[in-house]
Amino acid sequence: MATPLPLADYIPTTDATPAFSYGPVSFEVPGREVDLEMRVSAPSTGDNLPVLLLSHGHGNLNYVASMHGYNPLVDFFASHGFVVIQPTHLNSKTLGLDPTGPEGPLFWRTRARDLRFILDHLDEIAAAVPGLTGRIDPTRIAALGHSAGGQTVDMLLGQTAHDPAADNELVNEKDDRVKVGVVLAAAGGGADLSDAGKQRFAWAATVDFSDMTTPTLVMVGDDDVNPMFSSRPDWRADSYILAPGSKSLVTFIGGKHSFGGVSGYDVSETTDPSTERVSVVQRLATAYIRSVLDHDPELWTAAANAATRTEPPPGADRKQVTAPHGRSLWRRS
Repeated sequence: MATPLPLADYIPTTDATPAFSYGPVSFEVPGREVDLEMRVSAPSTGDNLPVLLLSHGHGNLNYVASMHGYNPLVDFFASHGFVVIQPTHLNSKTLGLDPTGPEGPLFWRTRARDLRFILDHLDEIAAAVPGLTGRIDPTRIAALGHSAGGQTVDMLLGQTAHDPAADNELVNEKDDRVKVGVVLAAAGGGADLSDAGKQRFAWAATVDFSDMTTPTLVMVGDDDVNPMFSSRPDWRADSYILAPGSKSLVTFIGGKHSFGGVSGYDVSETTDPSTERVSVVQRLATAYIRSVLDHDPELWTAAANAATRTEPPPGADRKQVTAPHGRSLWRRS
């Protein structure tokens, strides 16, 4: 009998090709405390490449929350045809900035502006990376974020909030250049934010999803509940629940905040280590992004159907498509 394939292997994707990473690429940004540094990863060959902005989370580790983290995602996307651009946001511990200022500790407004600065300077960024000039397609832009990075991406996709530190100014960073988003374990709505969360992140109590119309894939773990933020089990799915327009939701059964380890290879902050869960994130995110950027909805339909199949393909051993203990590893909405 053949060795059973991991479930993720049934989710179709393109073949991997050689890729490279280059950094730091550094730009002076007016009004920013320090220069904006980023890492750029790209396929070694090919033209008209789509761009994927990747926004890191907050976390407790030094280098995961920076351009040095999220290699399981970066390596996959770059080897499957994307130019991945990772900024180091001001909340990164690698910068050692004061987290108690008006924007601290997340630097939530600056994070969104970092991504918009990148979009404003794609040509200069490509010119700074050997071999990348003229290979980017600026009309095909995606954004992906995890945790605090998910909330940052939500802002680019249309989520708004009021800033209590600026006379309750409405903050709207929606950028129509971003055609599709993927948010992993992002913060939910303010109505169910805990009292501790409201005290620490007053702006987060005002978030509004009503203008978040950009197509978005929302990924959550059903065991990712932190009472410091909210005790509502599906709070992190609010980008799907509360936002209008085209949205899809994938819920990982037994999944926690790390989705098996998306923030780094074997990093200590991973609470639910699973190489298969990481692989499912990689493949489903790729299929969803491609389905929007390439105007081919069948790519997402095929991937989603493969991920949620209950019957094995013809001639396959049932063990090949059944999760351990008979439980599904994921479900989608």
